[in-house]
Amino acid sequence: MIIALEEAKYKLEALRDELKDLGSALRIDELRAEVAELEKETLKQDFWTSKENSSSVLRSIKQKKDRIEGYDSLCARLEDTVALCEMAIEENDEGSVEDVLGELRAIERECEQKRIEVLLSGEYDRNNAIVSFHPGAGGTEAQDWAQMLYRMICRWAERHNYKVKLTDWLDGEEAGLKSATILVEGPNAYGYLKSEHGIHRLVRVSPFDASGRRHTSFASIEVIPEFDELDDIVIRDEDIDFATFHSSGAGGQNVNKVSSAVRITHIPTGIVVTCQTERSQLQNRETALRMLKARLMEIKIRERLETIEDIRGVKTNIEWGNQIRSYVFMPYTLVKDTRTGYEEADINAVMDGEIDGFINAYLKMIAKQN
Repeated sequence: MIIALEEAKYKLEALRDELKDLGSALRIDELRAEVAELEKETLKQDFWTSKENSSSVLRSIKQKKDRIEGYDSLCARLEDTVALCEMAIEENDEGSVEDVLGELRAIERECEQKRIEVLLSGEYDRNNAIVSFHPGAGGTEAQDWAQMLYRMICRWAERHNYKVKLTDWLDGEEAGLKSATILVEGPNAYGYLKSEHGIHRLVRVSPFDASGRRHTSFASIEVIPEFDELDDIVIRDEDIDFATFHSSGAGGQNVNKVSSAVRITHIPTGIVVTCQTERSQLQNRETALRMLKARLMEIKIRERLETIEDIRGVKTNIEWGNQIRSYVFMPYTLVKDTRTGYEEADINAVMDGEIDGFINAYLKMIAKQN
């Protein structure tokens, strides 16, 4: 058992150098300097004059501090574990072996997660994410699949301490959902969840088929960043169709049962956004407009267009041939990403939100391509 402690100490000491390199890759020293400068800015007399600017600065300070504190906490945890390991070796304390090895494994996992953070170098990777779910053709089966994906993403967010805000929900005809949109708030939410953007394919014995036949269903997940600056996105009144309707809640969701829900259609592109979870029609309208602007901004950036007027709607069919990932429940269990080749056999764990392997494989693939 003492040999195990000696080996653990060797690995822990090697992690010191890795953490030092990781600190450089994460720009920890630069972030400390940036936080100091931003905090000086908050002391200026006119700092609170612009609510939008002050909110942006405070948000930036928090994001940077969270990154610094996460790194510092990992370094401190490593040193504490080294001290525990050395004490156990000195006192020949076999009872501490499992504690040391458990901490070593946890630190190694956290180091790997920090390495993945380095890959989040996109301009908007640190932003919140707007995530929408849409079933493909197939009625109840596809609508149930869309709700399963909704739960998968929500469970992933909960595991990573992200805040999830439901902004829109339309119930399926018998089960599942016809559409849903959530806002996932937290550092790097978009950077991680952008890997889930695309069409997801399900193969299973349908619980809605009395004959017990195997069905293939499709649903899409759309992921776009929540942009901080949307002032340059100007939407003309004549380009939108505004309508109100009664809210319809997801199971257990607390939404108003009055005509406060709003639907905005952007006529030039055909983009439709809805919001029904705010307390008033005005709040729902403002949230829906922000979501519409975010979608238009995302298209403008992706297609490198000069003006919003150049954007035209492009529809991708939610069907065979376009999927990014397949989830097979029968005759075997396997989840495989068609882009990276990464796969997991424990499909229940994946559906319960354990999708970090897929996210990490995607980020590594993108980093190699760049």
